[in-house]
Amino acid sequence: MRSGKYFVKRILRLSGSPYMIAAGVAAGVFTSFTPFLGFHFLISWAIAFVIGGNLLAAAIGTAVGNPITFPFIWGATYSTGCFLTGRRVVEGQIHSLKHDLVHESFSAIWPTIKVMAIGAVPVGLVFALIFYFITRQAAIAYQHRRKAFLARKAYEAGRWRKAIAEHDPATTPDHRPAV
Repeated sequence: MRSGKYFVKRILRLSGSPYMIAAGVAAGVFTSFTPFLGFHFLISWAIAFVIGGNLLAAAIGTAVGNPITFPFIWGATYSTGCFLTGRRVVEGQIHSLKHDLVHESFSAIWPTIKVMAIGAVPVGLVFALIFYFITRQAAIAYQHRRKAFLARKAYEAGRWRKAIAEHDPATTPDHRPAV
C-alpha cells in the first residue's frame, strides 16, 4: 500500500498538463500488457512521445506490470489473443513458456509471444483508457488544490497586498492625482 501511495503522489506531482500526465500513464499501462519484457520502458516512452504524454509518467505507468500482476496480464492477453486469432487455448501454455524461455530457441516460443502480443492490444487499450481517465481527473483535482493552497499561502504572507500596491497607479509617486 505504501509504495502504491508513493507512485500515485509521484505521478500527481509531475509538471505538465493533466492530459500530458494521464497520457504518459496510459502509455505505460498499455505497454505493461505487451509480452516484450525488458523493452517496456522504451516502448512506453515511444508511445508517450507520439501522443504527447509525459515520459516520466510513462515510466511510472509501467509499474502496473509487476511480478504480482504479470500472471493475470499474461493469462488475459493469451486468452484474448487465442480468441482473436481463432486458436484453441492450451492450458498451461503460459506456465510452459517460462521453461521454454530457458531451454528452447526463440522460434519455438514465437507463436505464443505472437498470440499474446495480438491479445495485448485490446486488453491493454481498455486498461490504458481506464487509467487515463482516472489519472486525468486526479491530476485536475490535485493541481486545483495545489493552486488554491499556494494562493492562500501567498495571501496570508501579504504578497498579494504588496503586489497590488506596486501595480496600482494611484499609489505610485509619479501618478498622484492633481489637487
